[in-house]
Amino acid sequence: MQRTLIILGLILLPAGLLWPMIGKLGLGRLPGDIHVEGSSYSFYFPVMTSLLLSIVLSVVLWLANR
Repeated sequence: MQRTLIILGLILLPAGLLWPMIGKLGLGRLPGDIHVEGSSYSFYFPVMTSLLLSIVLSVVLWLANR
């Protein structure tokens, strides 16, 4: 468990630092992401982005545990 948390932290740190570059690739604005704007509020829920990241991380962790 400790090893998994350390690896996850080592993956998330560069992803967080590189997020402005990742955002330019369109990762945060995929078709299927929900974005609602009102006059005094804004709501954004990245459904497809979350699904895509979940699939990629699942494959990476599955390959790492083989």
